[in-house]
Amino acid sequence: MSDRLKIYNGKLLVPGRIISNGTVVMDGGMIIEVLEGNIDLPGVSEIDAKGNYVSPGFIDLHIHGGGGYDFMDGTVEAFLEIAKLHARYGTTAMLPTTLTSGKQRLLQTLASYEQANLQNTMGAHFLGMHIEGPYIAMSQKGAQDPRFIRDPDEKEYEEIVSASNNIRRWSAAPELKGAAKFGRYLRSKGILPSIAHTDATYKEVIEAFENGYTHMTHFYSAMSGVKRVGCFRYAGVIESGYLIDEMTVEIIADGAHLPEPLLKLVYKIKGIERTVLITDAIRATGTPAKETILGDLENGIRAIVEDDVAKLPDRSSFAGSVATADRLVRTMIDLAGVSLSEAVQMITATPAAIIGIQDKKGSLVAGKDADVIIFDDKIKIQKTIIKGKLVYDQNDTANDR
Repeated sequence: MSDRLKIYNGKLLVPGRIISNGTVVMDGGMIIEVLEGNIDLPGVSEIDAKGNYVSPGFIDLHIHGGGGYDFMDGTVEAFLEIAKLHARYGTTAMLPTTLTSGKQRLLQTLASYEQANLQNTMGAHFLGMHIEGPYIAMSQKGAQDPRFIRDPDEKEYEEIVSASNNIRRWSAAPELKGAAKFGRYLRSKGILPSIAHTDATYKEVIEAFENGYTHMTHFYSAMSGVKRVGCFRYAGVIESGYLIDEMTVEIIADGAHLPEPLLKLVYKIKGIERTVLITDAIRATGTPAKETILGDLENGIRAIVEDDVAKLPDRSSFAGSVATADRLVRTMIDLAGVSLSEAVQMITATPAAIIGIQDKKGSLVAGKDADVIIFDDKIKIQKTIIKGKLVYDQNDTANDR
């Protein structure tokens, strides 16, 4: 296949509308033309979309693993295999995400990212790392390992940030001692601070927002809601997410973490420009495993898979998801009543804007990266193209080996 590629006879999901019979032309890893109808281009490789949807690739801002691997394995192989697995389901870019751990394990994972990023030619593009924990509330730990939970340590986080230029976001509990200073430090380094695993009150969230925490990690999951102290009620993190208009949120739209009414509520109040769909996918994603390990195999936490979701063995908490990006889009359409275009925007243009790459990714627009997917009416992925290269084709029997 030549460097020049044309997709024709597709329903193009472009900003603000759907082109019923359109063409996308790519060259040198970039989109160079998006138009209605078809054009003759001698010497270009062609893909007939056969009337299926042609969409910008999905962008996953929170993902831990898949295909039997976890990013916390700390190996290049894990990074590459996870990226390849999720490309099959339409993800063309991702933020590999860590878990609460010791400092050395985290540094090892960051080092592996750098090596894997140089070798990643057949999987979802790495956008940088997302560090989740270890600065979180013990009371909202969820499936995070309690052995490593701690307050922000200035010397430690400065060492970690200094060790890598690839940290894109960091999730933490804003009510912890030193969290405000931590947020300001992250912002000074171009890193997005995100509110997560927290028991904060509305007052504490407002302070966090003023110190750079403008995003909420897996909204509703592992965070406080309204609580009573004596006779009085206090708004928690969930209510704060709704009340602060500029706050963006991400949801695990797998149909398990949030039921239909809450999916509809998030959509109704926060809207498509401030709501991101994430998988929070773990090691077992894309496998038939019913038991798995969250985190690295040596020190990770055991989890089970039932009801198409991951749980702690005592069923006291979910333990991430086994969802792929295509499932998120289907869920929002089927359960939340969101249109196809809106659901796709929540996993393309919106996440691109939140992490500041909207000039490169997130929409079918000339001049942006040629990250393009083709899927049918059931959101089943037919083909995945990353930087103009076909990395997955459902008709290629090699994908099944």
